[in-house]
Amino acid sequence: ILFPALAGFLIVAPFLAIGLYEKSRAIGEGRSITLGSMVRVRPRAGAQVFFTGLLLSLLMLLWTRAAVLLWSLFFGVTAFPGLGHVVGILLGTASGWAMLVIGTAIGGLFAAFAFSVSVFAVPMLLDRRIDALTAMATSMKLVWNNLPTMIGWGAMVLVLFAVCVATGLVGMILIFPLLGHATWHAYKAMARPEE
Repeated sequence: ILFPALAGFLIVAPFLAIGLYEKSRAIGEGRSITLGSMVRVRPRAGAQVFFTGLLLSLLMLLWTRAAVLLWSLFFGVTAFPGLGHVVGILLGTASGWAMLVIGTAIGGLFAAFAFSVSVFAVPMLLDRRIDALTAMATSMKLVWNNLPTMIGWGAMVLVLFAVCVATGLVGMILIFPLLGHATWHAYKAMARPEE
């Protein structure tokens, strides 16, 4: 349950970074940009950004429900024992180890899908007049066509996010803007043939 909750941030992060994408776009176009214009971004796709956010939020809810269901399948429908006892339960029992393996596989599938449909969709919705489903499908296609690079990118994001969690999220001050700008430039480099 904790892992999908933390992963929820990774799902909404592209939306939080939309101001950073706008800054990167403005710099690339030789325009100056203020903090106010970064906060009040007007995506070219308009409300499609919010529709994408809604779809990804539903995916996050489904992922969280799947985690609860998986816990119940392995440990029964009982009250959650609390974070203090979870490590002992997971690492100290055969059921715990089985749940870790199966839960990691299922969570990995959710994470890979969420990553592939969103990594370029939000920058694309900022940059183009396009609908949410087309942006998500195009994002997935770009990830598939650049799979080795995108696996490396996803692994780097996970490692950097782990650093942020380990520092009590203080690392976000540096890492989040860097990832936002890097994502914009990766989108522009990979989406160019699609334009």
